[in-house]
Amino acid sequence: MLRAQRLNVAYGESRAIRDASFTLGERETLAIMGRNGMGKTTLLKALIGMLPLASGAISLGGQQLAALKSFARVQAGLGFVPQGRMIFSQLTVEENIQAGMEYRPEKSVPGWIYDFFPVLGEMRKRKGGNLSGGQQQQLAIARALVGEPKVLILDEPTEGIQPSIIKEIARTLNRLKAERGFAMLVSEQVLSFALEIADRFLIIERGEFVHEAPRVNLDAARIQAFLTI
Repeated sequence: MLRAQRLNVAYGESRAIRDASFTLGERETLAIMGRNGMGKTTLLKALIGMLPLASGAISLGGQQLAALKSFARVQAGLGFVPQGRMIFSQLTVEENIQAGMEYRPEKSVPGWIYDFFPVLGEMRKRKGGNLSGGQQQQLAIARALVGEPKVLILDEPTEGIQPSIIKEIARTLNRLKAERGFAMLVSEQVLSFALEIADRFLIIERGEFVHEAPRVNLDAARIQAFLTI
């Protein structure tokens, strides 16, 4: 579904991402894990086109993306939920979701969005800035999903959210993936959340992948050690 080959991202003379390669299968969830400052957000921003690549190739379903602008990558099938959610605080919930439908022929929010996120249906006329952190995260996910992505990319989705809501979001994402048929790429530091949703784990340190493991028979203690060193 998604393939990244030897990606390099630089800030001036400093290489933030070093020859990063990975694949993401159809309907698979891949968790990219690592401590703060290890390159998770930089990598995801490069995938969606918010940061330029120094070199490397990105393809989605065989279509080459590296030369495309961010909006064209979204049209090709990437959806992005940024770190910090970045919802439009002065727009209503409904208007926020509709902002993700710019390239869709229909402009009304599909009913399945409110089926999966009933709180957004209840608050559809409320301004986004008046929602709690967990509700804003659900809104950011809904905004990305109305574009019908083939791959949903989520950057630190648990940041600033209370544990009970984290569990709810994990359950909802698993249901959505099963019913809507997309793959997920998630950057995360909270191992308990990643264990709820991920099929495979990649550990990043100083811009390089240093460990990979499938969900089956995962050595969770080893993964946690990378996150706490």
